[in-house]
Amino acid sequence: MLIQQAFEKEGGTFLNSAEEIAGKLKEIRCFVFDWDGVFNKGVKTELKGSPFSEPDSMGLNMLRFSYWLLHGELPVTAIITGENNLSAVDFAKREHLNAVYLNTKNKKEALTHLTNNYSIDPSQTAFVFDDILDLALAESCLLSFCIKRSASPLFTEFVTNNKLANYITAKEGGEHAVREITELLIGLNGNYNETVSKRMEHIGDYKKYITTRNSVIVEIPKTSANKK
Repeated sequence: MLIQQAFEKEGGTFLNSAEEIAGKLKEIRCFVFDWDGVFNKGVKTELKGSPFSEPDSMGLNMLRFSYWLLHGELPVTAIITGENNLSAVDFAKREHLNAVYLNTKNKKEALTHLTNNYSIDPSQTAFVFDDILDLALAESCLLSFCIKRSASPLFTEFVTNNKLANYITAKEGGEHAVREITELLIGLNGNYNETVSKRMEHIGDYKKYITTRNSVIVEIPKTSANKK
């Protein structure tokens, strides 16, 4: 597949073929992201800041638009983070995500809460992650995407050997790895050109999509998962 060749050329690693990922992608109704080390390098300041980039933001918006074009509805989209990442809340509010789970030590339990709340199954979920705290959740999802970290070769080997990801990015956190994954998924949806072209128009389908998207009010659930 040309898409697989393109991403392998950039340094991405497919642990399942692009065709296999594309087949599973058809079942996905929910996209979940870790925050630290995914949207950024995972570095904390004294104010506990952890930024995001506009290319990643655009990629996530286009992934949701791509899904909307295919299914006529928005996917459930959430952030599950182990820290009190206020920048993640700001991002979720700006982008009108469905939920942000803060201070979550048991991410698998948070996923159960999310999927129950939206009447979907973990087997209909894709997860983007970068570290050990995320592995139980990654194992529960139909698709998972690991952010590369060159400082963690044994972690990458563990993920690979235990089949805990379908794809490992070429880019690291803070280097637009989220954009890499969203570009891959839109490409595997088979409507990349349509998605970009209709975003360029900013009328018609995109206007309908953005009106629907902007009606979403982010939830910040309090569950037992962020009390442990």
